[in-house]
Amino acid sequence: MLKVKLLNQGVDVYLMDAFTFNERGGNPAGVVFLTSEIADEEKLLIANQVGVSETAFVIKRPDGDFDVTFFTPEAEVDFCGHATLATFFCMRSLGFVKEGEYRQHTKAGMLNVVVTSSNIVMEQVLPSTRIGPSAKAVSEALGVSEEVILRTGLPIEIVSTGLPDIIVPVEVGMLDRLNPDYQLIEKISREYRTIGLHVFEFSHDGFFSAQCRNYAPLFGINEEAATGSASGALGCYLVKHMKLRDKIFRFGQGRAMKSQSMIQVMIDIDNHSIVRVRVGGTAKLNKKVKVII
Repeated sequence: MLKVKLLNQGVDVYLMDAFTFNERGGNPAGVVFLTSEIADEEKLLIANQVGVSETAFVIKRPDGDFDVTFFTPEAEVDFCGHATLATFFCMRSLGFVKEGEYRQHTKAGMLNVVVTSSNIVMEQVLPSTRIGPSAKAVSEALGVSEEVILRTGLPIEIVSTGLPDIIVPVEVGMLDRLNPDYQLIEKISREYRTIGLHVFEFSHDGFFSAQCRNYAPLFGINEEAATGSASGALGCYLVKHMKLRDKIFRFGQGRAMKSQSMIQVMIDIDNHSIVRVRVGGTAKLNKKVKVII
């Protein structure tokens, strides 16, 4: 029998929307503040009860840094961009932090986070890449023809700036017409040891650099409205394959879910190499709830 230290006690969870656009949209995240460490099994129970794509568990360290762990309803992940944004925006809203630079310790490494009056900017780890699955396999999983991917002239590639995602380009106008097969996406994700598929099309509206969709059914997330880690990976991918230099991107996500979000990505390059990856945005506090486990 699982021993749960918090059994029958209420756990306060702050429900946030991260990467909002014009104070709307965003991706829901839970934030839990702890005074001491609890078991991973307890965190998973809480995250399952909260039911959003990720819940962050935060402990302030004696040195002023923060230990942050991230759980989906089904498993722990090493890092989560939108839950990081939610965490630091929540702390700023509650007066736990002021404007300035902070450090969070995650299983993806120690990462800097800058809190300003208007947004939160988080640093991600430098990118690592590997070859992705075939266009045929991915197109079948997305319910489109292989040519929808091939005609972009860009590769399918696995990129990680904290979590590995399969970056998939599609022709403009096709993103909202995808018909994903979640079982096939889960199979591909497991086979290639990734979180899921991050699909994008270029935007010609003069505001967004690209619109995106993210599928991670392997971790209990069929689709989510904003993905910070995959957005950082996409920025690195575009800089690499389109030979861009010191680029700032605005990525939209969640349009097909009627929850348009905006993720800002800043890639710094020195001597043809990426030297810094930053992802930023805004969030809003929805409500505080009490979860009983």
